Amino acid sequence: MGAGVADGGESVPEASGPAAASRRRLLVIHNPVAGARRARRLGAVLELLEQRHGAVVTLRATGGRGDAEAMARAVAPGAFDAVVAAGGDGTINEVVNGLGTRGGEETTIPLGIVPLGTANVLAHELDLPLDAEGVARVLAEGRTLPVHLGVANGRAFAMMAGAGLDAWVVERVDTRLKRLIGKGAYAVETLVRIAAGGGGPYRVAVDGAEPVEVASVIVAKGHFYGGRFVCAPDARLTDPRLHVCLFPRAGRGNALRYLWGVTAGRLPRFPDYRILPARRVVVDGPAGEPVQGDGDVIARLPAEIGLAPWVLPLLAR
Repeated sequence: MGAGVADGGESVPEASGPAAASRRRLLVIHNPVAGARRARRLGAVLELLEQRHGAVVTLRATGGRGDAEAMARAVAPGAFDAVVAAGGDGTINEVVNGLGTRGGEETTIPLGIVPLGTANVLAHELDLPLDAEGVARVLAEGRTLPVHLGVANGRAFAMMAGAGLDAWVVERVDTRLKRLIGKGAYAVETLVRIAAGGGGPYRVAVDGAEPVEVASVIVAKGHFYGGRFVCAPDARLTDPRLHVCLFPRAGRGNALRYLWGVTAGRLPRFPDYRILPARRVVVDGPAGEPVQGDGDVIARLPAEIGLAPWVLPLLAR
């Protein structure tokens, strides 16, 4: 990247002094399917990183599913000061898994985020800025936050994993509609799935206890869900615990009631809704049904969900 103009047309001076002396070497893994508007936002972030903050940026674009994970896994020790995922929650999840499966050793390479997705749940959980200048500042100067990840059938997730309604929605959502109307596509598919019915029931065993039967389950590592909705108010990324959200009652009416509870911010007050802290969760149900993690299908039932054996350093403000 060369000298140029930052977002909004402001001329950006070359970095000098302390900023240049401590400049970070960043590998930016970019999902180019994000669209023209998001590509411009990424370009503004990269320009600010190089010209205002003196960062050394290497940009690599993915060509398909699995590329981001492979690129992150292939990073040589000491080659970069951080690996940056530029894309949606699915791209971020791939990079998380790539950094966490480097020969079985705990990663010391921090993960940075340029949020370009539909929901950007992890960015909201970290209270990251969404403007180009704020994003660049975090990547160039941010502190590292130790994050405890979850793992479902060996696949890591940062925010949540779930079986039931939300997993079916993630698997079936129309990607073309998603590009057109963003989060609205998930709302459409949710109503379609509720109308269609089916799926489950699911048996959830928490820390070896007797299984309980539920209509849906979400295992949370953060308290935000689907953007800024809240399912597990006490869950935090730095907490080495899982928070198991149980939706016990089946049927279309209850599904609509739970959906209203999430969107209205009243779900934790429902008397039949339960949240259990855990370190290990086993979810059983119809074999092969999807398990979503961070907005993508990451496993199939039956699923064993626990805590990752490594801690991921994540760039935060």
